[in-house]
Amino acid sequence: MYEIFADLHVHIGRSENNKPIKITAARSLNFANIAKECADRKGINVVGIIDCASPYVIEDIENFLKTGEAYEIEDGGIIYKDKVCILLGSEVETSEVGRGSKCGAAHNVCFFPHLKDIKGFSNEMSRHIKNITLSTQRSDISGYELIDIVEKYNGILIPAHIFTPFKSYYGNCTDRLKDIFKEKYNKIFAVELGLSSDTYLADTISELEEKTFVTNSDAHSLPKIAREYNKIQVEDISFKEIVKALKNEDGRKVISNYGLDPKLGKYHRTFCDNCNSTIETKEPVSICPKCGSNKVTFGVFDRIELIKDKNETKSPKNRPEYIYQIPLQFIPGVGGKTIEKLLDTFETEMNILHKITKDDIESIVGEKIATNIVNAIEGKAKIESGGGGNYGRISTKK
Repeated sequence: MYEIFADLHVHIGRSENNKPIKITAARSLNFANIAKECADRKGINVVGIIDCASPYVIEDIENFLKTGEAYEIEDGGIIYKDKVCILLGSEVETSEVGRGSKCGAAHNVCFFPHLKDIKGFSNEMSRHIKNITLSTQRSDISGYELIDIVEKYNGILIPAHIFTPFKSYYGNCTDRLKDIFKEKYNKIFAVELGLSSDTYLADTISELEEKTFVTNSDAHSLPKIAREYNKIQVEDISFKEIVKALKNEDGRKVISNYGLDPKLGKYHRTFCDNCNSTIETKEPVSICPKCGSNKVTFGVFDRIELIKDKNETKSPKNRPEYIYQIPLQFIPGVGGKTIEKLLDTFETEMNILHKITKDDIESIVGEKIATNIVNAIEGKAKIESGGGGNYGRISTKK
């Protein structure tokens, strides 16, 4: 057994022939560039690329395999330069009957072991999605129906960023996942927390106690890969091993989740759309205390306060530790040139975040920036809460 780093939610912006995939993602985010970024700069061992059901991306994958730099393995996944395992995924937006019988939308990330499996999934989902070439288009089926299609093609389904306001189960659809998945709830063995939440918030909901938590970047650009990630214990890098880890089987497991402090997330607190202000009241409110408007978007923290059924966080014994960690790109004073200097010396971001000392960093970028980096890595930075689609802010002062 050994420990690896995994980010299981990375988007593709454009195909190799410049066809749009994820409209809001960077053009440089294509299948080959993600593989190279994880291997050469990030130090990520397993990456889930979640736009692989697009026929344009499938074509890119087939061409990528022809280069000889990557190959499929029997246990599932594509191995790149013997450094990175790429999991072939698809993010699907489902249509749910939400709170008060209103129509809601939720995102699900689905992973498949082989290219033939995701080809079959893509073909079937083209009957439920108007434009299968684009990322995360709304489907006409529910999560309850989707999980059967995913399993038909040997895949797994993980509810994505489960608390965010607009496209998630708890944030937009339901107070309980069991109400969506019913008797199939035991087929969900992992959920994705999302940038604006953490273990301690999620574990105030008792139905999540037996689910594995993962935290991922939801990257829309190459630098954002691994802004959140997981440390996982496996025997090798493959689809099969990751599934075992998510199920806590045969000694495989998620050891720890590395993520932003939820306050840094774009949707942590409720936001008033009328006066453009973040609302940080002690109790959740549906009326803005500043302007009196009811045009508010509930934040993750406030939504959880409303739906939790435990008065305090009590995590199960086997729950992985959640470690607050601020990515290099978020730290004030750490720009692109500084990061390049560090990477030239220490090779990958995972090395910088996990393997070197403050003295090592200081020798490259000086004492002031080294102190800023270490304070941020160790969770000593002061943070102002985000909301309404705006990230929180960081101060490196203690």
